[in-house]
Amino acid sequence: MPGTSFGLVHLEVRPVVSGLAVTALIAGVVSVLVSFAVGCLGVGGADGGWGGWAAGAFTLLSGSFGAAAVVLGLFGLRQLRQSAPPPAIRFTGRGLAIAGISCGGTGLALTLFGLAVTMLLVVS
Repeated sequence: MPGTSFGLVHLEVRPVVSGLAVTALIAGVVSVLVSFAVGCLGVGGADGGWGGWAAGAFTLLSGSFGAAAVVLGLFGLRQLRQSAPPPAIRFTGRGLAIAGISCGGTGLALTLFGLAVTMLLVVS
């Protein structure tokens, strides 16, 4: 403040990558990877009779990761949209959140497709 002994300082706070967005991407990638296990184990074990059980178990795992990726990605996008005054922490990572949502949805779709193929092979 001019003319006084007081000063005004604005601290520069660097943007922080959103943890929700990063976690969404990791969960989405894991969902896609486990969905391949659903298809491979289900089709490979269809003749032996254990393919349906293996595919079902890995479907639960992949589905959980896929749903978590979608939910965390949406919460991450919500966190990024909230703006705060300059001294507050700003978040980045919109692309990570969108990629997490995409990978989670793809993982869910691949999981359901792998389970459906497995069930068709086991029933026939």
